[in-house]
Amino acid sequence: MRTSLSAALSAVLLVLLVVLVPFGALSAWVDLELDDTDRYLAAVSPLASDTDVRNTVATVVTDEAMKNIDVGPLQDTVEQFLHETTLSFTTTEAFQRAWDSANRTAHRSVTASLHGDDGKAVTIDLAPVIEEVKKELVDSGVPFADRIPVRETSITVLSADRADELRSSFRWLRYCSVWPAVATVVLLVLVLGLTLVRGGPRAALTTAAVAGGGLVLGAVLLRIAVAVGRDRVLDEVPGTDRAGAAAVYDALTASLRTTVWIVLIVGAVLVVGGLVGRFVAGRRGRTAAAAPSGT
Repeated sequence: MRTSLSAALSAVLLVLLVVLVPFGALSAWVDLELDDTDRYLAAVSPLASDTDVRNTVATVVTDEAMKNIDVGPLQDTVEQFLHETTLSFTTTEAFQRAWDSANRTAHRSVTASLHGDDGKAVTIDLAPVIEEVKKELVDSGVPFADRIPVRETSITVLSADRADELRSSFRWLRYCSVWPAVATVVLLVLVLGLTLVRGGPRAALTTAAVAGGGLVLGAVLLRIAVAVGRDRVLDEVPGTDRAGAAAVYDALTASLRTTVWIVLIVGAVLVVGGLVGRFVAGRRGRTAAAAPSGT
């Protein structure tokens, strides 16, 4: 009876951890990173030096400029020149400032789209970037730079349809905040402590191995969720924006992927430690039982 109860409790612990690990990580991520402007900017600001982002921005700026330029047989030459010049500009501090400004505005679009009911796509408006590019190129005497239009030109990072699909989930995650993650830690410590007190070291080692297995499975489930989310988000993004949107998604979910590795390592340590500990304890017990008793 006691063995059956112990097995049932272990199964419940395993299931709870498998569910709580991804749920807790995602809810904490939404509340602490995605909803926080400073953390959001800290995640996407380094993308100013990302090759895909730089190429996307240079392509968008060049395409917009070429709509206002007609030089006949020199069209391709001018287009290539503008693209290379704009791409060169994306390595400057001025571009970094413009990128940060654009993303500070974009964060308001993120929160409005995921927590409101505006039905709009999440975009990064490149107008501040284009303005800086135009100013730099005009000051440098680049031909036709004065024809670059400064208007709202966006990179789509989340389509309106995907935002509608995700909105209710994000609201629940935001509402739960860090508490599922806290509950995961409390559950783990509480169960291990109670098992040690009630069942002794060997029972605690078994529980540690089970808990470790739950953490490993939960981490795997979280990694799958991040990967599936990436595919679903990018599936609705226009082809010209996809590389840039992918870079933004990967930057924003970097902390989740780090969490996956941390939980995997902790879980693996608990599994190995629990199994090895039980093996050593069992071997010592058998050795002690086989030893001749003194007279």
